[in-house]
Amino acid sequence: MGDIRLSEDAKERRRYEDMADLYSIIKATQHLEKAYVRDAIKPDDYTLACQRLIAQFKTTEAALRSDPSFKGTELFMKEYKMDCPLAHERLCVAGVPATVLHAHNDTNKDASVIVAEATQWFITAIDVLNLNQRAVDDIQPVISDLVKVLNKSEMICPNFDKTRLQDWLIKLNSMRASQELDDDEARQLTLDLESSYADFKTSLSS
Repeated sequence: MGDIRLSEDAKERRRYEDMADLYSIIKATQHLEKAYVRDAIKPDDYTLACQRLIAQFKTTEAALRSDPSFKGTELFMKEYKMDCPLAHERLCVAGVPATVLHAHNDTNKDASVIVAEATQWFITAIDVLNLNQRAVDDIQPVISDLVKVLNKSEMICPNFDKTRLQDWLIKLNSMRASQELDDDEARQLTLDLESSYADFKTSLSS
Protein backbone atom coordinates (compact mmCIF):
# COMPACT_ATOMS: atom_id res chain seq x y z
CA MET A 1 0.00 0.00 0.00
CA GLY A 2 1.46 3.35 -1.07
CA ASP A 3 1.67 6.56 0.91
CA ILE A 4 -1.48 8.71 1.09
CA ARG A 5 -0.82 12.11 -0.42
CA LEU A 6 -2.83 15.09 0.78
CA SER A 7 -1.73 17.27 -2.11
CA GLU A 8 -1.05 16.71 -5.77
CA ASP A 9 1.30 19.64 -6.37
CA ALA A 10 3.20 22.46 -4.65
CA LYS A 11 0.30 24.91 -4.95
CA GLU A 12 -2.12 22.57 -3.19
CA ARG A 13 0.48 21.79 -0.54
CA ARG A 14 0.90 25.52 0.19
CA ARG A 15 -2.86 25.82 0.49
CA TYR A 16 -2.99 23.09 3.14
CA GLU A 17 -0.07 24.70 4.96
CA ASP A 18 -1.81 28.10 4.93
CA MET A 19 -5.02 26.52 6.23
CA ALA A 20 -3.08 24.81 9.02
CA ASP A 21 -1.43 28.14 9.88
CA LEU A 22 -4.81 29.89 9.98
CA TYR A 23 -6.24 27.19 12.24
CA SER A 24 -3.31 27.46 14.67
CA ILE A 25 -3.43 31.28 14.72
CA ILE A 26 -7.13 31.25 15.61
CA LYS A 27 -6.57 28.70 18.37
CA ALA A 28 -3.59 30.60 19.76
CA THR A 29 -5.57 33.85 19.78
CA GLN A 30 -8.43 32.19 21.64
CA HIS A 31 -6.04 30.97 24.36
CA LEU A 32 -4.36 34.38 24.56
CA GLU A 33 -7.69 36.18 24.95
CA LYS A 34 -8.74 33.79 27.72
CA ALA A 35 -5.45 34.39 29.51
CA TYR A 36 -5.98 38.15 29.29
CA VAL A 37 -9.57 37.95 30.57
CA ARG A 38 -8.40 35.83 33.51
CA ASP A 39 -5.59 38.32 34.26
CA ALA A 40 -3.05 35.54 33.70
CA ILE A 41 -0.85 37.68 31.46
CA LYS A 42 0.51 41.22 31.82
CA PRO A 43 -1.17 43.81 29.55
CA ASP A 44 2.09 44.72 27.79
CA ASP A 45 2.91 41.05 27.10
CA TYR A 46 -0.64 40.46 25.89
CA THR A 47 -0.47 43.46 23.56
CA LEU A 48 2.77 42.35 21.91
CA ALA A 49 1.59 38.76 21.47
CA CYS A 50 -1.81 39.85 20.17
CA GLN A 51 -0.33 42.30 17.66
CA ARG A 52 1.92 39.54 16.34
CA LEU A 53 -1.01 37.12 15.95
CA ILE A 54 -3.13 39.76 14.21
CA ALA A 55 -0.30 40.46 11.74
CA GLN A 56 0.14 36.73 11.08
CA PHE A 57 -3.60 36.33 10.65
CA LYS A 58 -3.80 39.10 8.05
CA THR A 59 -0.87 37.70 6.08
CA THR A 60 -2.23 34.15 6.13
CA GLU A 61 -5.78 35.18 5.27
CA ALA A 62 -4.49 37.29 2.38
CA ALA A 63 -2.61 34.27 1.02
CA LEU A 64 -5.73 32.10 1.23
CA ARG A 65 -7.91 34.68 -0.53
CA SER A 66 -6.19 33.84 -3.81
CA ASP A 67 -7.83 30.39 -3.61
CA PRO A 68 -11.44 30.46 -4.93
CA SER A 69 -12.39 27.63 -2.55
CA PHE A 70 -11.61 29.81 0.50
CA LYS A 71 -14.81 31.67 1.41
CA GLY A 72 -13.51 33.66 4.37
CA THR A 73 -12.40 33.07 7.94
CA GLU A 74 -15.90 32.92 9.41
CA LEU A 75 -16.95 30.08 7.10
CA PHE A 76 -13.59 28.41 7.71
CA MET A 77 -14.27 28.42 11.45
CA LYS A 78 -17.76 27.00 10.92
CA GLU A 79 -16.51 24.30 8.56
CA TYR A 80 -13.91 23.09 11.04
CA LYS A 81 -16.20 23.57 14.05
CA MET A 82 -13.91 26.05 15.77
CA ASP A 83 -15.61 27.32 18.92
CA CYS A 84 -13.39 30.38 19.31
CA PRO A 85 -15.63 33.42 19.89
CA LEU A 86 -12.91 35.51 21.54
CA ALA A 87 -10.54 34.91 18.63
CA HIS A 88 -13.28 35.76 16.14
CA GLU A 89 -13.96 39.05 17.90
CA ARG A 90 -10.27 39.95 18.06
CA LEU A 91 -9.24 38.86 14.54
CA CYS A 92 -12.36 39.35 12.42
CA VAL A 93 -14.17 42.21 14.16
CA ALA A 94 -11.90 44.47 16.21
CA GLY A 95 -8.58 43.80 14.49
CA VAL A 96 -6.64 45.33 17.39
CA PRO A 97 -5.69 44.11 20.90
CA ALA A 98 -8.20 44.70 23.68
CA THR A 99 -5.68 46.99 25.37
CA VAL A 100 -5.92 49.36 22.41
CA LEU A 101 -9.69 49.74 22.73
CA HIS A 102 -10.07 49.76 26.50
CA ALA A 103 -8.68 52.15 29.07
CA HIS A 104 -5.69 51.29 31.19
CA ASN A 105 -3.48 53.38 33.43
CA ASP A 106 0.12 54.15 32.58
CA THR A 107 1.76 54.62 35.95
CA ASN A 108 5.09 55.51 34.33
CA LYS A 109 3.87 58.79 32.87
CA ASP A 110 2.37 61.85 34.48
CA ALA A 111 -0.75 63.60 33.22
CA SER A 112 1.06 66.38 31.37
CA VAL A 113 3.06 63.89 29.27
CA ILE A 114 -0.06 61.91 28.34
CA VAL A 115 -1.94 65.08 27.38
CA ALA A 116 1.01 66.24 25.26
CA GLU A 117 1.13 62.88 23.47
CA ALA A 118 -2.61 62.92 22.81
CA THR A 119 -2.41 66.46 21.43
CA GLN A 120 0.49 65.46 19.19
CA TRP A 121 -1.36 62.47 17.74
CA PHE A 122 -4.55 64.47 17.19
CA ILE A 123 -2.61 67.08 15.20
CA THR A 124 -0.65 64.41 13.30
CA ALA A 125 -3.82 62.54 12.31
CA ILE A 126 -5.54 65.70 11.09
CA ASP A 127 -2.41 66.71 9.16
CA VAL A 128 -2.22 63.31 7.45
CA LEU A 129 -5.73 63.77 6.08
CA ASN A 130 -5.17 67.42 5.17
CA LEU A 131 -2.18 66.27 3.09
CA ASN A 132 -4.64 64.10 1.10
CA GLN A 133 -3.18 60.82 2.30
CA ARG A 134 -5.94 58.26 1.84
CA ALA A 135 -4.23 54.85 1.99
CA VAL A 136 -5.17 52.67 4.94
CA ASP A 137 -1.54 51.88 5.75
CA ASP A 138 -0.87 55.63 6.06
CA ILE A 139 -3.87 56.44 8.25
CA GLN A 140 -4.36 53.33 10.42
CA PRO A 141 -1.07 53.52 12.39
CA VAL A 142 -1.74 57.15 13.33
CA ILE A 143 -5.31 56.49 14.48
CA SER A 144 -4.10 53.42 16.38
CA ASP A 145 -1.47 55.43 18.26
CA LEU A 146 -4.02 58.15 18.98
CA VAL A 147 -6.53 55.69 20.46
CA LYS A 148 -3.78 54.06 22.53
CA VAL A 149 -2.76 57.31 24.18
CA LEU A 150 -6.39 58.35 24.69
CA ASN A 151 -6.91 55.15 26.68
CA LYS A 152 -4.13 56.31 29.01
CA SER A 153 -5.96 59.62 29.53
CA GLU A 154 -9.08 57.96 30.95
CA MET A 155 -8.31 59.10 34.51
CA ILE A 156 -7.40 62.61 33.33
CA CYS A 157 -10.59 63.30 31.37
CA PRO A 158 -13.13 60.57 32.21
CA ASN A 159 -15.97 62.38 30.42
CA PHE A 160 -14.28 62.29 27.03
CA ASP A 161 -16.01 59.95 24.57
CA LYS A 162 -13.56 58.24 22.20
CA THR A 163 -16.14 55.88 20.68
CA ARG A 164 -16.04 57.52 17.24
CA LEU A 165 -12.28 57.11 16.99
CA GLN A 166 -12.45 53.49 18.17
CA ASP A 167 -15.07 52.80 15.49
CA TRP A 168 -12.78 54.31 12.85
CA LEU A 169 -9.88 52.16 14.05
CA ILE A 170 -12.01 49.02 13.77
CA LYS A 171 -13.16 50.07 10.28
CA LEU A 172 -9.58 50.72 9.12
CA ASN A 173 -8.43 47.37 10.50
CA SER A 174 -11.15 45.62 8.50
CA MET A 175 -9.74 47.08 5.27
CA ARG A 176 -6.69 45.93 3.31
CA ALA A 177 -3.55 48.04 3.59
CA SER A 178 -3.68 48.92 -0.11
CA GLN A 179 -7.24 50.24 0.08
CA GLU A 180 -7.95 53.96 0.27
CA LEU A 181 -10.67 56.03 1.92
CA ASP A 182 -12.93 57.74 -0.56
CA ASP A 183 -13.53 61.51 -0.38
CA ASP A 184 -16.65 61.17 1.78
CA GLU A 185 -14.93 58.86 4.26
CA ALA A 186 -11.86 61.09 4.47
CA ARG A 187 -14.05 64.15 5.02
CA GLN A 188 -16.04 62.41 7.75
CA LEU A 189 -12.90 61.16 9.49
CA THR A 190 -11.41 64.65 9.42
CA LEU A 191 -14.60 66.07 10.94
CA ASP A 192 -14.66 63.38 13.63
CA LEU A 193 -11.01 64.03 14.49
CA GLU A 194 -11.50 67.79 14.74
CA SER A 195 -14.68 67.38 16.82
CA SER A 196 -13.01 64.82 19.10
CA TYR A 197 -9.99 67.07 19.56
CA ALA A 198 -12.26 69.97 20.58
CA ASP A 199 -14.14 67.67 22.97
CA PHE A 200 -10.84 66.41 24.40
CA LYS A 201 -9.66 69.96 25.19
CA THR A 202 -13.07 70.81 26.70
CA SER A 203 -12.93 67.70 28.87
CA LEU A 204 -9.47 68.66 30.12
CA SER A 205 -10.56 72.15 31.08
CA SER A 206 -13.58 70.83 32.97
